[in-house]
Amino acid sequence: MTTTVIERKWHTTAEVAEMLGFGLSKTKLLVLTGEIRSVKIGRNRRILPAWVDEYVNRCATAAEEWSA
Repeated sequence: MTTTVIERKWHTTAEVAEMLGFGLSKTKLLVLTGEIRSVKIGRNRRILPAWVDEYVNRCATAAEEWSA
């Protein structure tokens, strides 16, 4: 018998807040201002893992440019 593992494709705002070590309010603000891309599905916001990576990379690049 073969077991199939399905990886999560979407994250909730709360999950992203936990991943980034941010509070939920700060994360919601980042989503609402477009700093972190998201899509609204029904009444819920969902965020692709790649969009979290984009945000982190943008922050890291800005920090590197600032310190140079």
